[in-house]
Amino acid sequence: MGGVIELFILMFIIAGAAFAPLGYFIYKFMGKNAKPFGETEPHGDSPSAINDFAENVIRFAQNMLNKKPQQ
Repeated sequence: MGGVIELFILMFIIAGAAFAPLGYFIYKFMGKNAKPFGETEPHGDSPSAINDFAENVIRFAQNMLNKKPQQ
């Protein structure tokens, strides 16, 4: 009988860990007047330092790949 109780407790802990992100999302969603991520712009055209950095990295990688070796 002890094995069944241990298995139940282990499964309960695993289920809690699996559903914790969902519970956190619901908690945040309900806490900010149904806006879990704050004020966001739907079109996504606002300037962003991360987007600019990513574009620079992509451009740099493309330039490195497009360079022909010197002979």
